[in-house]
Amino acid sequence: MSDVFIKFFLLGLVSFGGPAAHIGYFKRRFVNELNWLDMTAFGGLVALSQVIPGPGSSQIGFAIGYHRAGLLGGLAAFIGFTLPSFTLLLLLALGSANWLGESWFNGLIHGLKLMAVVVVFDAVLSMYNQFCTKSIAKILMLTSAVVTLLVGNIWGQLLILVVAAGIGIFCLAPKSLNGGSDGRGNLSFTLVNVKWLALFGTLFITALVLLNSQHPLGQIFAQFYQAGALVFGGGHVVLPLLEMSVGQHIGSERFLTGYALAQAVPGPMFTLAAFLGAEVFSAKPVIGALVATLAIFLPGFLLLLSALTVWQGLMHRSQFRGAIAGINAAVVGLLLAALVSPVIASAIYSLVDLILVLLGFWLFKRFRLNILWLVLGYSLVGVMFGLIG
Repeated sequence: MSDVFIKFFLLGLVSFGGPAAHIGYFKRRFVNELNWLDMTAFGGLVALSQVIPGPGSSQIGFAIGYHRAGLLGGLAAFIGFTLPSFTLLLLLALGSANWLGESWFNGLIHGLKLMAVVVVFDAVLSMYNQFCTKSIAKILMLTSAVVTLLVGNIWGQLLILVVAAGIGIFCLAPKSLNGGSDGRGNLSFTLVNVKWLALFGTLFITALVLLNSQHPLGQIFAQFYQAGALVFGGGHVVLPLLEMSVGQHIGSERFLTGYALAQAVPGPMFTLAAFLGAEVFSAKPVIGALVATLAIFLPGFLLLLSALTVWQGLMHRSQFRGAIAGINAAVVGLLLAALVSPVIASAIYSLVDLILVLLGFWLFKRFRLNILWLVLGYSLVGVMFGLIG
């Protein structure tokens, strides 16, 4: 468990770039380097994270920790990966951000956004090479990217995943699995874990009741739990839900400040809850941040635990593997769309920005640089450009 915590804590210190980049970090570290799980199992976890509500990359990290060391391993992975960004956003909410308007800090944020373009592009390219080897998978990937960019809402994304799964069943299902089985033999697997699903439902009903509570902590738990339970697609998608509830208490300007800071720190975007929770419950900001953060992550983890055992069993079925192959191809398209908007759209404003991204990507691939070198290089370049205007 301590080994899981340390590995994820070190990743949490440098995991800039959002969910798309986090998937790339996890694949590189836990599949390629440590061999904690193979690519098939990793792809299954990626697909599962796309079809249940909650923070996708954090759910993958939790599942990897669970695979390695059980429930405590999952908790260790979550705490380790989330702790750096939680701490930074809490400190910023507590008032140690008097330099937010400084030119050097704005330059630093811009430099980190340029680094995010490099990391996300590398993640998209890596997953494309892994999941889009067949023509039908490439078509699904491109269609997913185009539809996502044109439609731009969560229902369109869900429809893409459902259609991709159906096409995958008929066009991408392997003819045989390991050992020559066609996946239709006498395979047994555990059904949905009812206790976790029941806990999820009980807390969801409790959150509905607490929405009208006079106690601020009860309202915080209710608002953030509902947001985590209803959102598909990660951090950016959760913003409208939180803005409609929490944003009314702290003001839109402060809300958007928290959002910008959440993009500038490493780790999951959902730790925006730490900033917002501290702002809403200003009497005891640390408690407010803890309640909000736990509430927004909890529903996704409970649903993951509910589905994990049946998901692993289904992975032995040929047609189910085909559905997952279709979903994975569509996910690559979703990540490609995310690379275009908001990652590139919010980072590259000039020819100089484009050159810095291309140079960074070439150095990253040519010399297989550690992510820390990218963080340092783009931070220094960003600060320099910020100071000289």
